[in-house]
Amino acid sequence: MKTHKFPFTVAYADTDAFGIAYHARFIEMAERARMNWSHDVKYPDGDAGFVVRQLDIKYMIPLLPGDDITIETTPTNIGAASVKIEQKFMRGADVCAIMHITIAYLGAGLRPKAIPESVLKFFK
Repeated sequence: MKTHKFPFTVAYADTDAFGIAYHARFIEMAERARMNWSHDVKYPDGDAGFVVRQLDIKYMIPLLPGDDITIETTPTNIGAASVKIEQKFMRGADVCAIMHITIAYLGAGLRPKAIPESVLKFFK
């Protein structure tokens, strides 16, 4: 499946008291990358769209202020009502962190719903 690449520069505001990227900021960076990736998805009227159902992060190399990274977003499995996504935080050729996310599709009333064909087209 196609990989989306989102450039990002780590700012001082992204760091903790030790001067390295704070672990929770990775979630925000990943969300920005997913929003950029899925910007053109059009949801049917009344549907809420996707929400994060599960998230797992493995941190390998600390990120520092000024680091230019690329967040690579790749869908790895498309189910009837959910999509599994892998997001890699790359600094050059180095993988600094890997996030695995399951997003679930919600329809009207915030109820789980099969992903409409019009939305599935985005992933193909």
